[in-house]
Amino acid sequence: MIEVSREHTFPRPGEKINLCYKHKRWRNIMPEKTAKLSMFSLILYNLTGGRIQMNDAQDPVGLFALTTTGRKSGQPRTVSLIYIKSGSAYAVAATNAGRDKHPGWYFNLLSNPQVMVRIKKQHFKAVAETADPAQRKQLWEQLVEAAPMFARYERTTSREIPMVLLRPVE
Repeated sequence: MIEVSREHTFPRPGEKINLCYKHKRWRNIMPEKTAKLSMFSLILYNLTGGRIQMNDAQDPVGLFALTTTGRKSGQPRTVSLIYIKSGSAYAVAATNAGRDKHPGWYFNLLSNPQVMVRIKKQHFKAVAETADPAQRKQLWEQLVEAAPMFARYERTTSREIPMVLLRPVE
């Protein structure tokens, strides 16, 4: 059985969240419009306790908040991501908006795969794993079909964009 740290929690509605987008280093690698939209969605999501969000955990595609533990700081880091369902797991793409470097949250979960996921008012612990090449191909095709904007990211980067599976744990 996989051990999940009890200290790893998701911020409650109204609590201050540590947004990695506010850091200057992040702003230099993320297109400003994308960073602001993502930060705005997280702030709105947190202030309303997820009530503004239209999707539920059972939906095949949606937006959720993912909290990882910073590999250097040890502090919680929260990002909003588009997911697709894959059985009981949630799959996300480490696109970094098509940049040639993986996003920080991906390095964080490689260092510590224990994460928190929040969809609306539901939040749960999960364990992250990078999809194998066959899974990645299938998941990437499903993601691009559900959200065609992701195809552009693959065309603008020289790296293979990892697909990550987040498996809920009790």
